[in-house]
Amino acid sequence: MTRTVTVGLDGSRESRAAAEWAAREAQLLGLPLKLVQVWEPVPAPMAQAPLLGAETQQHWVERVPREAAEGIRLRHPGLEVSTELLSGRPAELLTDSARNAELLVLGSRGLSGIGGFVIGSVGLSVVAHAERPVVLVRADQQAADEHETDPVGIPSAATPFRPVVLGLDIGSPDEELIEFAFTAAARRGTPLRVVHGWNPPPYYAYGLSVDLELHEALARREAAALTETMAPWRDKFPDVDVIEASSYGTPANHLVDASHEASLVVVGRRIRRSPFGTHIGTVTHAVLHHSTAPVAVVPHP
Repeated sequence: MTRTVTVGLDGSRESRAAAEWAAREAQLLGLPLKLVQVWEPVPAPMAQAPLLGAETQQHWVERVPREAAEGIRLRHPGLEVSTELLSGRPAELLTDSARNAELLVLGSRGLSGIGGFVIGSVGLSVVAHAERPVVLVRADQQAADEHETDPVGIPSAATPFRPVVLGLDIGSPDEELIEFAFTAAARRGTPLRVVHGWNPPPYYAYGLSVDLELHEALARREAAALTETMAPWRDKFPDVDVIEASSYGTPANHLVDASHEASLVVVGRRIRRSPFGTHIGTVTHAVLHHSTAPVAVVPHP
């Protein structure tokens, strides 16, 4: 069965931006696009209200993906677009939809009052449970935002893509995560910027601020380890220019800074099947809330 690029749609501004991003990615991948609308049935007491009844709600729910599909077909000629209407709990059904998708795309609600992105409970739940890559797209994302500015400084979708940014823990580098980032960069014909943030071991930390020689030695060690990790991938993807950035400090901060000049930020999420629940991870959680570029979360063992 052919995988699809699947997007969760609810008619909101953020889900429309997600659908447009998903359409562009589907064209880059050469895959069909599927628009999934999840309809939560109206509780029985509300179903009796003439303006809020189940039939009225279902009419609007069916209309949203139909009109979205028509618009995408006009803007992206040749792209195969399908729709699917599901009834039930959105987080569970979208997670199920991700199983047969190349990737699942969801919207975030733009900037919150404290300068971060608002990732709703549905989005966080899907990211935490999906076993396929999930991409979060902010509400005001435009195609031109993924590209370099033109010679006079104006955003333009006709210029080259900005780099893809990969957040990498070199202590446990995962091949699925790294390959996803390399192939995303290769499709876009753009460099891959690999960001590694490091902090000294606890037994070094006390004297680090005054021991510049020790700090430099640790920095060289981390940079060398990153280069060694990337070496086989440079050979596997010789056409992708790799920019290595090994920096002292919190990885999430470095990734958020790098997102300002990125077309896509790629981070990982370790799959944990335990009775204590599923977690996203502190770095990935921070990047989801504060990145200015779309964020792809790649689950891995």
